Amino acid sequence: MARFTLPRDIYHGKGSLSALKDLQGKRAIICVGGGSMKRGGFLQRAEDYLKEAGMEVELFEGIESDPSVETVMRGAEAMAKFQPDWIVAIGGGSPIDAAKAMWIKYEYPECTFEDMCKVFGIPQLRKKAKFCAVSSTSGTATEVTAFSIITDYQKGTKYPIADFEITPDVAIVDPELAETMPKKLVAHTGMDALTHAIEAYVSTANCEFTDPLAIHAIEMIQKDLVASYNEDMEARDRMHYAQCLAGMAFSNALLGIVHSMAHKTGAVFADYGAHIIHGAANAMYLPKVIAFNAQDPVAKKRYGVIADYMHLDGANDDEKVAAIIKYVRKMNDDLNIPHCIKNYGQDSFPTEQGFVPEEVFLERLPGIAERAIGDACTGSNPRIPSQEEMEKLLKACYYDTEIDF
Repeated sequence: MARFTLPRDIYHGKGSLSALKDLQGKRAIICVGGGSMKRGGFLQRAEDYLKEAGMEVELFEGIESDPSVETVMRGAEAMAKFQPDWIVAIGGGSPIDAAKAMWIKYEYPECTFEDMCKVFGIPQLRKKAKFCAVSSTSGTATEVTAFSIITDYQKGTKYPIADFEITPDVAIVDPELAETMPKKLVAHTGMDALTHAIEAYVSTANCEFTDPLAIHAIEMIQKDLVASYNEDMEARDRMHYAQCLAGMAFSNALLGIVHSMAHKTGAVFADYGAHIIHGAANAMYLPKVIAFNAQDPVAKKRYGVIADYMHLDGANDDEKVAAIIKYVRKMNDDLNIPHCIKNYGQDSFPTEQGFVPEEVFLERLPGIAERAIGDACTGSNPRIPSQEEMEKLLKACYYDTEIDF
């Protein structure tokens, strides 16, 4: 038996933020990140709509990019004091992910972060509060997913929390919010969305319910991502929907080792001055993982189907796999994303010598590989790599070398 879970309500279209005034409750806490939602006036509008619904409203502001365990605990503490019956998270993936983890701790104060990370092991929520997610970026799709990514900075690694319990009750997908994204964010979140859709389609947990969502998301991203990056606002609006479709697919079909590798490399070099931004990591690693997974005959055939829907050339599945890899690399070029860690600058743009020194990468490689294999996303990948294979994959992602194993 399989399960397919989405939010009970998804409000979409310009102006759909106003759906907040229809929520029923007494107290709502708004979880938000930096200043973009405030500068755009969306935070004030959200607060006003909730007050119009008759609720007392409190803000929890300043959730950082790549939210930390400590931020989660502080937010849960604020919720314990305020006792909201609605948690409203507004912004990009970071505040929504953080609020999901806060929600768990709020409902179960005895729950530790380690408890949260037990895959599909969270007890039943909604005893104290319901959850509404309002997305402002077009990539993570956390507004419709059963996932949250939290960073343990002491260990230098990102941990996925995975459980259908944290799928929001209400998702608001208002493209007006996404129009404020800077170009770099458009590029990274867009490639995150493409990776979600491709990994969901070839995942061992794919099914008839997830396949159409994944394929249509790929078609939309192919058509609209580069145009969105180049400031076409109609394309940017459509990308906001495309990433949501990809999220619906992967939340139920799960992901693969592109994400496992991105999770475990994102923060591990922070002591050298920067993170490898999640969407950029996915963009760099995706071509390598496609080549690795295509050694599996079932995955190769499914990549062939993707290539057909993308109208790429290829007389057989091997040629179609090569065509997808070539297409993704060209898209990275169009979005100013580097092809490998060696050329990944602190600002995320391509550079001759990136911020991660070769000797540091090689020293940390065995531990990164081990943690990537143990990541929650690895189990649904078409091929489960050995320690040796994962190290070779990661080396290829550092040096941008070919995959032949």
